[in-house]
Formats: sequence, structure tokens, C-alpha cells
Amino acid sequence: MPSVHELASPALTLSEWHGREQAHHERADALTRERRQRAAIGQTHPVDDFLYTYYSYKPAVLRRWHPGDGLRLEAARYTDRANWRWYVPVSGTDALTIDGGGFRSKYGALIANIARILRATAARSASFRCFGLHEWAMIYRDEEHRHDVPLRLGQSGTDEVVESHELGCTHFDAFRFFTPAATSRNSVELSRQSQPEREQPGCLHAGMDLYKWSVKLGPLVPGELLLDTFELAREIRVVDMRASPYDLSDWGFSPIKIETAQGKAEYVAAQRDFSARAQQLREELLTVIARA
Repeated sequence: MPSVHELASPALTLSEWHGREQAHHERADALTRERRQRAAIGQTHPVDDFLYTYYSYKPAVLRRWHPGDGLRLEAARYTDRANWRWYVPVSGTDALTIDGGGFRSKYGALIANIARILRATAARSASFRCFGLHEWAMIYRDEEHRHDVPLRLGQSGTDEVVESHELGCTHFDAFRFFTPAATSRNSVELSRQSQPEREQPGCLHAGMDLYKWSVKLGPLVPGELLLDTFELAREIRVVDMRASPYDLSDWGFSPIKIETAQGKAEYVAAQRDFSARAQQLREELLTVIARA
């Protein structure tokens, strides 16, 4: 294990970082309890499972606490954390710290791409005109649906809603699931290459992706920030699906009827709140990335 020759500052005492770690475990366990209980008996959920299947991160990922880059953990050399990847000893002490330089060296291209997307999104004005129609566009004129859940308005009613609106999706990872018939109806053609130029802070999926970026930044991100992004993503997912064409009443979710003026107003109000919260978390992640 390589040595760190300069003291990382500030430091957390053993009791301080054990306390933060324990609080993190309890919070993560509470957030993932229902998912773990369902998985144990083979049950699925059309709303909550998305954060574990689409992003492919297991509850254990959320449970692992890191202090973040630039802190040293006193007396950590005598704990099992000494065997964790990306932890290095602080020379002349019993402390460990994150090998931020090593992580940045190995994943420099990934970190640069994340930073490019986050900076561009943070600097752009928010748009609130999509009304959650991406889920509708994913099943437009198609009998094959992404979820085994009945449609509120049936197939023809769902198609009529799409046809009566201009699709204004700005998020490629939603757009790429549009049916062929819906793709041409979007106001702009999206691609992976154009993602930094199109991503905007009003988009619910851009807010959900902060969880993905937090995981990819690994030990650089404090555990508390990771869970903040996960909590936001989970709340966004609920609104995302309530505004979808699916009838989720059997799961206890009332619809946001975006095909009506009242439903649009309800959706945009939630969208604005999520956008403000996501911008704060986005800035925190950019601060993490900028710390060298």
C-alpha cells in the first residue's frame, strides 16, 4: 500500500468517523429496506425497482460510507478499512485517507466527462415544458410496453395525448427509448455526443442521474452526499411514474394527469422544486471534482 507523505487535513477522530459511518448505515438501510425485503421473496415494484435495475447499483453500494476526498480517518489503520481499495496510510500516523490522486489518475477521462455534463447543465436555464411525456413516447403506437402495468387511458388514448403535444425531451437516456414513431416527434434530435449541449436542469432524469454520477465518483464523494442524491432520485422517480401513462393505483400512487391543465401545473411545480434541489447537489458534486 503506498504512503501519503503529507497529512490530509482536517481529521476525524475514531469516534467521529465511526459515528458518521453508523449514521450512514442506518440511513442507507432505511432507504433500501423495502427493496431488500422484496428481493428476498422475489417481488418486484414498477416504481422503486428502477433505481436498482436501470442504474444497476445494489443496496450494498449505498451502504458503504466514505468520508470523501481530503479527510483523514484517525486510527483507521487498525480497522478493516485498511484493506479497502483507494485508502492509503498517512505517513507517520495511524490514519488513513482517500487516495484521491490515484483515483483521479485512473478515472480521469470519466471524471472529466461527468464534470463537463454537470457544469454545462448547471450553467443552463431550466426548461419546464416536457410535462413528463417521455414515458408516453416510450410506448407510443406500440403494444409492447416497458412495464407490465395497465394504461390509464388505454393505447389509443395514450397515443392521442402524444399527438396533441410537442415532445420536448432534452435527455438522451430517455429519448433513446422512444418508439420509432415518437422519435421524429421530438423537437430536437438527441445523441450521446450532444448530451452536454442538451442536458438542462429542469429535466427530472438529469436530476436522477446525480445519483449515478455520485456512484461513479466513488470514494471521492462523502457518503452523506451519495445518499442525498439517492433520496432525490427516488422522489423524482415517484413523480416521474405518477405522471406516466400507467395506472399505478394498485401500488398506492395517484396519477398526475399531465393531459390536463391542472396536471401540467402540478407536474411543473414538482419539477421546479426538484430542479432547485438538484442544482444544489450538482454544485456539491462539482466541488468534489474540483478538489485536487
